[in-house]
Amino acid sequence: MNPFRRALAKALLALALLAAPGCDRLFDKGSKDDIAAAEKKAAVGDFRAAAALYEAALDGTVKTADLHYRLALLYADKLKSPLDAVHHLDRYLDLAPNGPRAKDAKTLKKEDENKVLQQLSNGTPSTQAEAIRLKNENQLLLEKLAALRAQKPPPPAAAATKGEPVKKPIPPDARTYTVQSGDTLAKISRQFYKNSTRAKDIQDANFNQLSGTVKIKPGMVLIIPK
Repeated sequence: MNPFRRALAKALLALALLAAPGCDRLFDKGSKDDIAAAEKKAAVGDFRAAAALYEAALDGTVKTADLHYRLALLYADKLKSPLDAVHHLDRYLDLAPNGPRAKDAKTLKKEDENKVLQQLSNGTPSTQAEAIRLKNENQLLLEKLAALRAQKPPPPAAAATKGEPVKKPIPPDARTYTVQSGDTLAKISRQFYKNSTRAKDIQDANFNQLSGTVKIKPGMVLIIPK
C-alpha cells in the first residue's frame, strides 16, 4: 500500500472508531458557563478557544448534540480542519439522527470528507472506485478490532493494591504524559496529534487505568500511542 493509501486508511479508521454506534463519550462533562464563554470567544474571533470550551461542555448525551454541530462548523469554516469537522458531524448524527440539522449535517459531512481526501492526496481528487476499496479495507480493520475487543481481558495483576486501578504495562517505545488540571482527552490528543480525533486511541491505550471510562485526574500518567 502506498503512503497516500496508508494515510487515508488510517484517517478513515480513526473516523470510524470515533463515530461507531455505542461509542463511549470522549470528553469530560462541562457546564452552561463553558457554552456561554465559547460563544463570547467565537464572537471575537478566538475560534480555537471557543472550540476548546464547547468540547469541555460535551457530555455524550442527546442534549449536547447541537454542540457537536457548532464544533463541526468551527472546525470546517474557521479552523480549516475537515477531519475534526467530520468527527463532530458523525457525533451529531449519532446522537440526533432525526434532529433538525440532520439533513445539513449529512451534506456537510460529504463535503468535509472530500476535503480530507484532497488533503491526503495533496489536492489530487481520489477516484470513487479507490475510495470504495479503501473503505472496504477499513471495514476489515474494524472487524478485526471488534474481535480483539470482544476477547476476555486478562485477570488483574495479583500485586495490585485493592481499590487501585490496574495499570497497563507501558511499551518500551511508548510516550507518556502526566495529566494536568483542566486536561481532557480531546485536549491531550490535540497536543500530541494536532487534532482531537485520537482521543479514543488514548482512551483505549489506558483502558485498565481508566476503568473503561474517559475520566482523567491530575497526576495520572497516560500512555500516548504513536
